[in-house]
Amino acid sequence: MPRRRIGFAYRFAAVICKPPLVVLLKRDWRGMENIPAQGGFITAVNHNSHIDPVAYAHFQYNTGRVPRFLAKSGLFSRGFVGAMMRGTGQIPVYRESTDALSAFRAAIDAVERGECVAFYPEGTLTRDPGGWPMTGKTGAARVALQTRCPVVPVAQWGANEVLPPYASRPRLLPRKTHRVLAGPPVDLDRFYGREMTPELLREATEVIMAAVTRQLEEIRGEKAPGEPYDPQRERVEQRRKTRTQTRRKGHAGPSGRGPAEHRHQERQNEQRWPKERATAREEGLNT
Repeated sequence: MPRRRIGFAYRFAAVICKPPLVVLLKRDWRGMENIPAQGGFITAVNHNSHIDPVAYAHFQYNTGRVPRFLAKSGLFSRGFVGAMMRGTGQIPVYRESTDALSAFRAAIDAVERGECVAFYPEGTLTRDPGGWPMTGKTGAARVALQTRCPVVPVAQWGANEVLPPYASRPRLLPRKTHRVLAGPPVDLDRFYGREMTPELLREATEVIMAAVTRQLEEIRGEKAPGEPYDPQRERVEQRRKTRTQTRRKGHAGPSGRGPAEHRHQERQNEQRWPKERATAREEGLNT
């Protein structure tokens, strides 16, 4: 299947974005030979800075295979940014709506047309204290198993040194190096032809995330933690701690809240947490 042509909008975006990126970041890019020259495929990329999508797009643009990112739908209605998102063929993700699965269908269609879809399987910026990849969501695995396309694991490091996760001010000096390493496609053969259960998708996702983490270990020259950071497990643990503290305060005397207030708070939590779980399911593709 032939590759998709880059197109005017992507070339125009490159003219605008590449000069400041060249000035801002030195480059150490490896593994371009693992980006398929033809046909549809997926890249699974770690996410550690708000600016790393632009930095990573620079890397892949230079391979001749431009990526289509899955991005929050709100970005598509914001003036010039929205026009560029639409013009370059990015895929909107609609959360908490009946259109939540349209991104999944669009990703499959793009791969089957011979394009590249870039997934951030973590779904958001990493919350791992050391900047390592977190547990992944299953959207990339679902598209990969549906289309049987190559999944290229990609690790990047350096944009996060310019703008760390959740930081408000960039650190421009000294000049940082953007390091990218694309590995060989992940072997998912053992998952093909099997019922696409949640357990199967989770196992395939773990294989993909392990490959991304190995690339990052090579870039950083150190070992990742034995178990990836799991934000869902962390939320459950924080809720457990909050409930324990709340119960203790309920018996702490006049200065604390009484048992009636505790029961009211727990009822509110029980109503809120199912909504959070539903939102987490809808975020299963990407951000």
